Amino acid sequence: MIFLRIAWRNLVQARRRTFFLGLAMCLVTALLVLLMALSEGISDTLVRSATTLSTGHVNVAGFYKAKPGDADPVIQDATSLRALVEESTPGVDYVIDRARGWARVISASSSLNSGLTGIDIREESRLAATLRLATQDEYKDSGRPEVVGDLSRLTGDDTMVIFAAQAKRLGVGVGDGLTVTVETRSGARNTGEFKIVAVAKDIGFMSNFSMFLTKAGVRKLYLHDDDVSGAVQVYLRDYGRSTEVMGHLRDTLKAAGYTLLEHDPRPFFAKFDNVAGEEWTGQRLDLTVWSDEVSFLLWILTVVDWVSFTLVGILLFIIAVGIMNSMWMSVRDRTNEVGTLRAIGMSRTRVLVMFLLEAAVLGFAACSLGGILGAATAWALDAAQIVIPVAAVQLLLMSDVLQLVVAPLQIVAAVLAFTVAAGLAALWPAYRASRMEPVTAIHHVG
Repeated sequence: MIFLRIAWRNLVQARRRTFFLGLAMCLVTALLVLLMALSEGISDTLVRSATTLSTGHVNVAGFYKAKPGDADPVIQDATSLRALVEESTPGVDYVIDRARGWARVISASSSLNSGLTGIDIREESRLAATLRLATQDEYKDSGRPEVVGDLSRLTGDDTMVIFAAQAKRLGVGVGDGLTVTVETRSGARNTGEFKIVAVAKDIGFMSNFSMFLTKAGVRKLYLHDDDVSGAVQVYLRDYGRSTEVMGHLRDTLKAAGYTLLEHDPRPFFAKFDNVAGEEWTGQRLDLTVWSDEVSFLLWILTVVDWVSFTLVGILLFIIAVGIMNSMWMSVRDRTNEVGTLRAIGMSRTRVLVMFLLEAAVLGFAACSLGGILGAATAWALDAAQIVIPVAAVQLLLMSDVLQLVVAPLQIVAAVLAFTVAAGLAALWPAYRASRMEPVTAIHHVG
């Protein structure tokens, strides 16, 4: 407590120097918290978008090959496979299966390529809770803010749900028809006519490449049997255990007699060439986790993290230099005091601790304030739901709305890291102060 009082007294005496140095540390900490909240927001958006639109936390998919050159991304006997997965998965929340494909979607005025996801809307509680319907003025120049359409109408073989950006590009709305054309297993083209029953709000970048049909609608397009599906998707109560659960399911499925492909941490559509070039026929299962299926987008998180920590690292270096200079000035101004303390019996270790504690107190107070300021700013920006108008930035942030997620542990880590950095920056000046000879320090002038 004596050391703390001394440290506080010295910081108050040098209040101008303390203010500017503390302000710099506070702002750098706030910036770090904001950047971490941005990275966490992108990660959260990515997980939410991916697990809503195209992947479960763990996926049991695969390929069927009638001849060696095939690579049909389907699973046979989907009902029995789904039942086995559901009863064998630890920590499971729920299990669904979805049909999937890739198609050319054509309207009267435009066309685009999109992934097709075949679902049963009655068992898609997560999807129904996540998707929000777009107002008409979000995809049409109608000036009408009404919401039309209904997800529960996605029941017929000829119904579909698309997203606002797709509807705007195709020039369509609820009630309009679209022509969907696909390439079947035999290489022939098949075409179907579908009616839009709902237009959903965009969910980040990934919603540009996804449309929802019924499972029967996708099977009809691809001429598949009723017990054929694209993937069994497992949703866990704790998706952090995805890799562990995938390993357990691999062992379970092998024991049940299924043949599995080696784990390949890539999305299923990146594996066609490899599978088509392998000399085997029949069914082989392919297990992945959610991050495998969106691995082509994880570079965005890496870029944001690298930019964040590089920027903060540069600022932290500047702050460290400032702390060292401040401590040198403090040592110089208090040389006579140090000599007196050493003369009356204070050990070198205690002198060292006294100066280090001064830097640590300043660092902890300033960084704590910065952490609170950064978190409050992040919460406010997230609550404001700021729309991002630039398409390139939307791609980088995986969303058309700025999303920041504050993780309390990250705030604590930032505060502790900067406090330790402040202490380390003061170590050399404090060490030099502790090595002063009492007589020389007492007689020091200037």
